[in-house]
Amino acid sequence: MMNNKMILLSFNLIAFLYFPVALAQSDIIAPAIPQGVQALGYEKNVDVEWYNNNEADLAGYKIYKWNGTQYAFYTNVPKEKSYLTLYVGVTGVNYSFKVSAYDLNGNESLLSDSVNASTHIMTDEEFLDMVQRSTFRYFYDYGHPVSGLARERFGSGETVTSGGSGFGLMALLIGVERGYITRDQGVERMLKILNFLKNNADKFHGAFSHWLNGSTGAVIPFGQYDDGGDIVETSFLIQGILTTRKYFDQFNQGEEEIRNLCTQIWEEVEWNWYRRSIYSNYLYWHWSPNYGWIINFRLIGWMETMITYMLAIASPTYNVPARLFHDGWASSNYTNTNSYYGYRLYVGPSYGGPLFFAHYSFLGFDPRDKKDAYCNYFINNCNHTLINRAYCIANPFGYSGYGADNWGLTASDDPFGYGAHAPYSNDNGTITPTAALSSMPYTPTESITALKNFYRTYGNNVWGEYGFKDAFNPQQNWFADSYIAIDQGPIICMIENYRSGLLWEKFMANQEIQPMLDSIGFVPDSVTSVDDNANNVEDFKLIGNYPNPFNPTTTIVFNLAKNENVSISIFNHLGELVVNLSEQEFSIGENHVVWNGLDSNDRIVSSGIYFYRIVSDNQTLYGKMILQK
Repeated sequence: MMNNKMILLSFNLIAFLYFPVALAQSDIIAPAIPQGVQALGYEKNVDVEWYNNNEADLAGYKIYKWNGTQYAFYTNVPKEKSYLTLYVGVTGVNYSFKVSAYDLNGNESLLSDSVNASTHIMTDEEFLDMVQRSTFRYFYDYGHPVSGLARERFGSGETVTSGGSGFGLMALLIGVERGYITRDQGVERMLKILNFLKNNADKFHGAFSHWLNGSTGAVIPFGQYDDGGDIVETSFLIQGILTTRKYFDQFNQGEEEIRNLCTQIWEEVEWNWYRRSIYSNYLYWHWSPNYGWIINFRLIGWMETMITYMLAIASPTYNVPARLFHDGWASSNYTNTNSYYGYRLYVGPSYGGPLFFAHYSFLGFDPRDKKDAYCNYFINNCNHTLINRAYCIANPFGYSGYGADNWGLTASDDPFGYGAHAPYSNDNGTITPTAALSSMPYTPTESITALKNFYRTYGNNVWGEYGFKDAFNPQQNWFADSYIAIDQGPIICMIENYRSGLLWEKFMANQEIQPMLDSIGFVPDSVTSVDDNANNVEDFKLIGNYPNPFNPTTTIVFNLAKNENVSISIFNHLGELVVNLSEQEFSIGENHVVWNGLDSNDRIVSSGIYFYRIVSDNQTLYGKMILQK
């Protein structure tokens, strides 16, 4: 007969053999309490944010919301995200939250301290911070988990984009600078990205492909023959890398490694290979190891690729002659001597083309205070933007929604697919928020007005967890649910250049940039500024015109805060000047000017859409009217 000890040993043996999991050591250690928790109240939404937790067995986070008597469980948040955004739709609503973390074994941390926020009417600065903070998430929280690179678009899975990742690098710098993440978190993410680019990503004579696999680095073809190097997307990436090299300037192991990796990647790009021949005056967009130069796309301006020539000329290792800027890039139909809606264009196609032409090359390159043989590009970009807006005000095709505070044509998704939208070119009624918002340094008053209108008028149809969605079309009652890296990136970056000039300052500080500008022939020009010195809209206010539609006369009404000189001009739907209606000093208060429907030669104009421009000492206002006989 077995004694008690033998019985116990036998039982333990059986339990070990048949129930090993039950006797295994269980994980009973909860994750750390979420740190850096804060609640942010805006006009129509409330956000809760915290620093991400890198514990290996983390499963996610739990949000608790005050219900009047206690903090009750509200929702789960996956471990990939470190935020919750709650759309409310109205002001004056108060919320209080606590956050916990839980692991794969169900262990839950203690709750964080409570954080509180209320929806309220916001200042312009609050609007700008809201947009930057939300857009930042696309590149940080939604960055690829293995490489850290920017996904091509929301839902693109393994497909990441080299050019969009260049914009994303700049977004990460803004996140550090504005405290959205810590500097240590920024260093960690930057090292992940740069090491992946250096050691894992396919390269073609030093250039990256347009798309690549975010886990392996293997090229993902952008098209049938586009399975190799893309020197344009590479230039957008290098623009971000050089800006990063100057931002992380501290003397510690992590930041020194960042600078070294940036230099290595930059100096390994064989820009001269993409010249195709030592006798060529051009750079070529694509090269494939399988199809060679079959795409045969020469880079000739004006478009988004000016930065490609600049970096190719600036390269310390594989540069091209500076004359290519003139003999290649600016060699064909580059300059423009026309004015549209009263604004002069110096380079570019009629009406300027899509607005991304004024964005992609200028996230790092600062166009202020300098000019080349063709123009001051800051002034040209300002006028390009104002023409784009004036076209939307004129609205020659009569699309729903277009107006002074609802404008912006550029490349984006639309109800029919994807297109590069521009005045009179592929304009189908689609407004793209990145067009106006990324023009913030050029037209701050007009861009902020558009920003507030998008948010206040269309709400969560256009606003989501990563900021403004890609596009909307009021004519079709269509709203995109997409986010695209090359549209989100310019928003956060150009808003920052308007607010602080951070990215311009860091990119331009690279030692290779000024010699490149000198070799091209850039010289100092009159100072231009991103500061908005225009009067408040309440000081100089357009009331409108009446009647509208009209026949044969209409009265234009506007307010002035002081006596000042004002000019009033009428343009047709093509942007052609019809008549300079008045140019004189007007008195403080309400003023009335009558147009009798005659042009500058006293001829009766035809029925159609016209718009008027009212220019004071330092501000311009527009209105639209219809002559209907």
